[in-house]
Amino acid sequence: MNHNLWGPSNPHPLSEKKTELIWEGKYDEYGNRREIKLPSTPYPLQKIETIDEPHDREKVQADQLEVEFSDAEFSKHHHRDDFRNMLIWGDNKLILHSLLEKYRGQIDLVYIDPPFDVGADFTMDVQLGGGKNSILKEQSIMEAVAYRDTWGKGTDSYLHMMYERLSLIRELLSEKGSIYVHCDWRINNLIKSLMDNVFGVECFRNEIIWCYSTMQTTKTTWSKKHDNIYYYSRNSNPIFNVHAVFEEYTDDYRNRFKYEDENGFFMIRSKSGQGDLSLEDEANNPNGTYRQYMKEGSLPKDWWVINMLNSNSSERVDYPTQKPEALLERIILASSDKNSIVADFFCGSGTTLAVAEKLGRRWIGADLGRFSIHTTRKRMLQVQRELHSSGKPYRSFDVYNLGRYERQWWQKERLHGADNEHRATVMKFYKASELISSPSSLLHGKKGGALIHIDEIDGMFTGEELVNVAKAASMAGAKEVHILAWEFEMELTTRKQAIEAEHNVQIKLFYIPREIMESNRTECQFFEAGYLKANVLKGKDGKVDVALESFIPSLAEAPEKELSALRERSVKSPFDFIDFWAVDFEYSKDKPFEHHWQDFRIKKKRTLATKTDLGWKYHNTGKHEICVKVIDVFGVDTTIVIPVEV
Repeated sequence: MNHNLWGPSNPHPLSEKKTELIWEGKYDEYGNRREIKLPSTPYPLQKIETIDEPHDREKVQADQLEVEFSDAEFSKHHHRDDFRNMLIWGDNKLILHSLLEKYRGQIDLVYIDPPFDVGADFTMDVQLGGGKNSILKEQSIMEAVAYRDTWGKGTDSYLHMMYERLSLIRELLSEKGSIYVHCDWRINNLIKSLMDNVFGVECFRNEIIWCYSTMQTTKTTWSKKHDNIYYYSRNSNPIFNVHAVFEEYTDDYRNRFKYEDENGFFMIRSKSGQGDLSLEDEANNPNGTYRQYMKEGSLPKDWWVINMLNSNSSERVDYPTQKPEALLERIILASSDKNSIVADFFCGSGTTLAVAEKLGRRWIGADLGRFSIHTTRKRMLQVQRELHSSGKPYRSFDVYNLGRYERQWWQKERLHGADNEHRATVMKFYKASELISSPSSLLHGKKGGALIHIDEIDGMFTGEELVNVAKAASMAGAKEVHILAWEFEMELTTRKQAIEAEHNVQIKLFYIPREIMESNRTECQFFEAGYLKANVLKGKDGKVDVALESFIPSLAEAPEKELSALRERSVKSPFDFIDFWAVDFEYSKDKPFEHHWQDFRIKKKRTLATKTDLGWKYHNTGKHEICVKVIDVFGVDTTIVIPVEV
């Protein structure tokens, strides 16, 4: 073929190609675009908590005083239950896929502050107890995914990760929806190209420059004092409430509007362009002048000067990468309406969700990090309380995860559904060796002098199973057995001591970490289940409260260099490790944990109650169950179930 003949009637093959961002893995070996790898059917989200603490307290008090206080009446004045906000723990790719069934085309605004491909490990100071002592909390492997570049193929993997999530987010956006993606100089050029690819160049609305000042300085180059926020829409006509984000005029400009009539302040201008004329000029030339009235403010610009949060800010929750509420307030006011659904799938400390709640929006938040979910839960509870105390409406929220569905998908897709492969994978990460000829089907490996039991992928390890494993280990002559499970039956740690004594074998319970499901993982940390004991307090009037008696925190996520000191402190002052605890007085295994009472530490309040003050009164006599949940400073929860009869 004569290449000199390329032209309109014989176009070059490359002339039909658009310039695009290419990364390894975007296309298969045949040049076909790779599909996003997802489960064949979306997995249902598992509701694990339902939270509406101020509402619950007032309802209990009203019921016990026999005051007519219906749900409808309460909702009318203080509380909105038309939509329950969602806080979701898990891999946001699977979460996005699960949300599509119900929320496709329903979300008006998404803001995300994803990892910046920084190659750095963010740590944080975690305060212990009520004093000023703190420890340096290291990131777990799972949490680190959200903050640093751990991708197997570097930037290629990062871009592929972002492409999958942006593609799913696009499907969730409403016809008038928008997305704001926050990034910085490390990755902004690639993110812009990626968003052009997913949303289309025609849907690019603006690039916002967030300017701020910090104490960091450099003498070798220009100081980096801004981030980039890319603003795209689903279609050509997104929500944009310009009047809600007008900026205040300067005093000099405002002073030019020195006259006032029934329509407001004005200046007199000439139709020829001359400004700041007098009333006399207007009277002398009424046809050649007009009144320019002062509007609400000046049109917003695409560069925003908003300071970073300082160490003394009341907003601070001591979380890395936390953004100021003023930044999110401007975005949410502009690109959503009252009752719009606002979402953040890298929610971090929950700033987007907190601002959305205060502005009367509905919200969905998700994060991979356990500590993020814990921090956000506390923050949203505090927002509920503040809105409630000021007589403003607020919504309930629920906490979800993908739970065993996520694990089942991992086993099916990555391990080809094999139980043996599952156990081998867990064994590898635990650094244990397989038993070649096991004396029992319940014993799967060995580490040092301890035998290992690995529970199945989709089950909960029960008390009955614990007895059987302990018996098998004892008959095999072992003095110690380690049980690795995804979930443990509540109150199991309280039964362990008696079983140890009966079978003369030491038992250690370890949670299998979710980190092993990440394809690029080479190591992860196993943490031992904590121990919790609490007592039921019965008053003469039949009212019930709960008091914490003892607690042994899990220290597997504690910094190794401080482990010895922390272990000593956990014995002397175990309650210092409690960051949050809650009680469900009407617990049932068939429903999510319901927050009837809770207390937690925040920056401004470091004290923690060790006894509830609710005075719960059961309307039905007989047997009931109380569930107590404790969350430690590392974000790890320990729960027990206490029977009570009234």
